[in-house]
Amino acid sequence: MKLTKKSKNFLLKLSRTALEHLFKFGKELDPNTIDIPEKFKEKKATFVTLTKNSILRGCIGKLKPTCELYKDIIENTYSASFSDPRFPQLQKEELKDIKIEISILDTPQKFEYKTHKELTDKLSKEKCGVIIQSGFHSATFLPQVWEELKTPEEFLSHLCLKAGLENNAWKDKNIEIYLYNVLKFKENKNDK
Repeated sequence: MKLTKKSKNFLLKLSRTALEHLFKFGKELDPNTIDIPEKFKEKKATFVTLTKNSILRGCIGKLKPTCELYKDIIENTYSASFSDPRFPQLQKEELKDIKIEISILDTPQKFEYKTHKELTDKLSKEKCGVIIQSGFHSATFLPQVWEELKTPEEFLSHLCLKAGLENNAWKDKNIEIYLYNVLKFKENKNDK
């Protein structure tokens, strides 16, 4: 999906407006009350990431499309603000320091490989999003996580831990790996 700067700004503004509406009126924004361009009504999976002073403050999303793009962004904005189990619920006084980033996901594709080297070579070349699955355990890291976890081995080990697996479980034959790309954009210092 390609978006103009104007389209990206519209979606970022929508996310911020949803938060401001909740704090101002004490209830969630009704998406049916907004005039939404047709291009944002396609079903897409998104993640919304909140940072406060450049530090993660919440990040929630979906890996598969379940609703229209604009609705998914609103839902994930609320979830990142109030339902990320790693953080306390967002407070009104924090809103001025919050920056919003939106990631629109491509459909994840299963990556078939025969050796661990094949997997790590692929991830060295393509710093994409990764989903790891083993039975009931699964987790994902957005491509942005490559900024912190530089090597494929480190990235996969941390992803296994996030999924509740041993850190070297990615070497297991029963592990399934899915890869995806994202279109990401965030508020600038002057936006809001």
